Amino acid sequence: MALNYVWLGFFLIAFVVAVFKSVFLQDTAIFGDIMNGMLASAKTGAEISIGLAGIMTLWLGIMKVGEAAGMINRFSKLVYPFFSKLFPQVPKGHPAMGSMMMNFSASMLGLDNAATPMGLKAMKELQELNDKPDTASNPQIMFLVLNTAGVVLIPTSVIALRKAAGAANPADIFVPTLISTFIAFIIGMFTVSAYQRINLFKLPVLVFLSGFAAVVTGLYYWVKHMPADKIGPTMSNLGGGIIFSIVILFLGAGIVKKINVYDNFIEGAKEGFQVSVRIIPYLVGILVAISVFRTTGCMDYLINAIAGLFSWMGFNTDFVPALPVAMMKPLSGGGARGLMIEVMTNYGADSFQGKLASVIQGTTETTFYVLAVYFGSVNIKNTRYALTAGLIADFFGLLSAILLGYLFFH
Repeated sequence: MALNYVWLGFFLIAFVVAVFKSVFLQDTAIFGDIMNGMLASAKTGAEISIGLAGIMTLWLGIMKVGEAAGMINRFSKLVYPFFSKLFPQVPKGHPAMGSMMMNFSASMLGLDNAATPMGLKAMKELQELNDKPDTASNPQIMFLVLNTAGVVLIPTSVIALRKAAGAANPADIFVPTLISTFIAFIIGMFTVSAYQRINLFKLPVLVFLSGFAAVVTGLYYWVKHMPADKIGPTMSNLGGGIIFSIVILFLGAGIVKKINVYDNFIEGAKEGFQVSVRIIPYLVGILVAISVFRTTGCMDYLINAIAGLFSWMGFNTDFVPALPVAMMKPLSGGGARGLMIEVMTNYGADSFQGKLASVIQGTTETTFYVLAVYFGSVNIKNTRYALTAGLIADFFGLLSAILLGYLFFH
């Protein structure tokens, strides 16, 4: 129900502000701008959904081959000791385990085009275990919140944008971004665990966290002396190589098992277009609400209020110009990216504000978008506490990004 109230709040607050501007500030264009923004956002939502069709078709086809060849089941067994603690209601060997592992792996490698279809596949498989089809189950909420607080090992897109903006060392935001996004992931995991009364202080979880910390440390020392302009391409090539190797592994396993690889691919691919069409209403709904809120200036009022509060309390407010990125990211990835570029343009890519905006962009996630797409793909209407838990993870990720920004760059 939280998403319902937030969605209504966007419209109602925007309407009150628009009426005030129209009547008292004589803004005769406000309602026209609102309608134009709503129509443009509705078109964008449909285009994004249809644009996913090709990608969904490809990856759901590949996943079907992996499932038929038994590789998804093997991946499920590989991650079961850890995932069984986070998803105790998912049976051992269930294909959702393997799909979730594939999704998280693609996300960490920064391959969103592969991560989203794999995530939607996992959500569909989790839905098969859901005894209340219109209500989000515990495993679905855990999976979604971990997605909204997902760890990206190398923020390649942010580094590329910083390079284009003329940063002296575009990759200098790598370490604080990695730390803050990992904190958001941990907070998200423990928040949902608290709701679901899951005890995470068990050996498999501790081993995973220790192993992940070791991977992060090793990655840091590997790229530490790498030229800044080489980090993005190198990581992109590494991620692509890993995912393509998995594709070849699936196809090779299908050959060994003597299944009809092509027919299985086509069978899985047919689901892609259906899923893409199914999420259109959910995506259009959330994007239109966000557009109304932005067009009326409500986002700017919120930022200015925060700035005034911290100034009144005597805190340093150098971080405030980067806050629009943080406020926009849960709502729109593209919007947040544009605001990050705007901050770097106005203050400089190597300024404190420019670096902090970059760290925030690499840390937080498009929570409302993920909720709309993932739950919409399986017709979930009651999202329970998923939004609250996701926003908690976003908040602590933002707080960590700001504190680390001051520690590293101020």
